[in-house]
Amino acid sequence: MARSTISDDQKALTVEDATLPVVDLSGLFTGDAADKAKVAADLGAAARTSGFFYITGHGISQELIDAVFAASKEFHDKPRSFKMKYWSGFTTHHRGYVPFEENGADFPKSINFNEAWDMSFEAPADHPDYLAGWRMTGPNVWPDIPGWKDTVASYYDQAFGLGLRLLDALALELGVETEELTRHITYPTSQLRLLRYIPNEMPATKELVGIAAHSDFECFTILMTGAPGLQVMNAEDVWIEAPPIPGCFVVNIGDIFETWSGGQFKSTQHRVANLGEERYSFPLFFGLDYHAVIEPLEKFRTPEVMEKYPPMKAGDHLMRMSVNAFRYMADAREKGELVLDFDVPDENPFKREAKEPGT
Repeated sequence: MARSTISDDQKALTVEDATLPVVDLSGLFTGDAADKAKVAADLGAAARTSGFFYITGHGISQELIDAVFAASKEFHDKPRSFKMKYWSGFTTHHRGYVPFEENGADFPKSINFNEAWDMSFEAPADHPDYLAGWRMTGPNVWPDIPGWKDTVASYYDQAFGLGLRLLDALALELGVETEELTRHITYPTSQLRLLRYIPNEMPATKELVGIAAHSDFECFTILMTGAPGLQVMNAEDVWIEAPPIPGCFVVNIGDIFETWSGGQFKSTQHRVANLGEERYSFPLFFGLDYHAVIEPLEKFRTPEVMEKYPPMKAGDHLMRMSVNAFRYMADAREKGELVLDFDVPDENPFKREAKEPGT
């Protein structure tokens, strides 16, 4: 750790005090129905309790993972003048480079000490949502670095394929046909972020963070992280550390799956404390098509559940959460360049409040 100054509200239990589940996915690749059912049950148990878990036996090679870490470092080591040629603010579908001062409309009052490269599912330039603008759908942009696109695109394809297997297993656990979920996936807003956490000598406080506390807005997130710093809210709503385990991804349930399951799966809060050290990670946010209407699956619909989880468009939810998460979007909205036909709440309705251990 680069400092000793960490405010009380940024401290968390260690893994010696509280643990997260580790689920072996190898049973999803054997072709045996019993093996698949066992994995689905393990995933469901984790999703119904912590909402955050590690996965092993996922089938993505360490060689490819290492290549993505190297690709991320190669890009982020470039001069700022090079990176800003690919600034996400040049797009209306959020592709390219996100400098740290774009992270949050409250900068510099609040600072997220990270920068990122953002890409997503490739959609053609004549896709109607790309032409309409501000719908998180369209073609990717790529930096002019030899071999970079091939490495990152290959990883995206494999991580997205893993996401489809997870979706299939979770559908089995919920007792619904996979097609009931996958019918919402043609050109999804499934974003991959190559994150670099920026070295600094600032303290770790609620205003000075790696990434501020939030839930993810999609189905689930498949995260590879290379160093400590991630903290997650467990089943008791207590912050605990989630350090990397070699060869494992961290997976967390997002807002869409909480809605689909009528609240049986938890969309969990997480954050990255500002430890002041350089750190790399890359989450894939497995999402749906922009216009997919999300509501509790039919088997979970009760009056109480439907009141808590009213129907919403997946893309509208993503945009209403993104518009104040990225300063260039907030600026465009203020100038009238970004016009939304839905309300933007002050905070995510899926937010959960942290508790002290034992309360």
